[in-house]
Amino acid sequence: MENIQMTVAKELLAIKAVFLRPEEPFVWASGIKSPIYCDNRLILTAPAARDIVEKALAETIRREYPDCEVLMGTSTAGIPHAAIVGHLLGLPMGYVRSGSKDHGRENRIEGRLEKGQKVVVIEDLISTGGSVLEVVEALRQAGAEVLGIASIFTYGMKKGLDRMAAANVRNVSLSNFDAIAKVAAEEGYIKPEDVARLIAFRDNPSDESWIK
Repeated sequence: MENIQMTVAKELLAIKAVFLRPEEPFVWASGIKSPIYCDNRLILTAPAARDIVEKALAETIRREYPDCEVLMGTSTAGIPHAAIVGHLLGLPMGYVRSGSKDHGRENRIEGRLEKGQKVVVIEDLISTGGSVLEVVEALRQAGAEVLGIASIFTYGMKKGLDRMAAANVRNVSLSNFDAIAKVAAEEGYIKPEDVARLIAFRDNPSDESWIK
């Protein structure tokens, strides 16, 4: 597992899906200053990295969720990954909208889903966990048995971990913040002394003392 964490971290950094700027922080929509910005949509435009990620997701589901019957992607970033992994595994897939449509059948869940089916949610990125847990709740309300989440990257923030635990939801990520920080320092994206600053941000995003 550690090998795939490092491999995926290297790929995300190489294709610039993950940017690290501890000296010039990004500002999130919430106003929080962050040394990291992650855009996993870029995986889709990098065929070699995409191949590694999708095969790793498929293997993760085989290993961690062998009873999976349906894959459900989060809208919109999880949809293409769910489709590709569904193809690799020969499993049906669908996706969950952020809200119900205001026309037609007013679906929130797209694709066939029967009550009692065992579902794995495919997500590209988990920070505080709010959006993916809304997807899990929608699936549960529809009668699905959600086995858990398979995601590409997680920040591992305490708020997200606590939310997952409270909702009794399991997440397995291909890579994580610690792996990104380690690989970034080893390969010269950041200075070795910046690792502690990155971890300080992850552990308490509202405390900006890591910037100084």
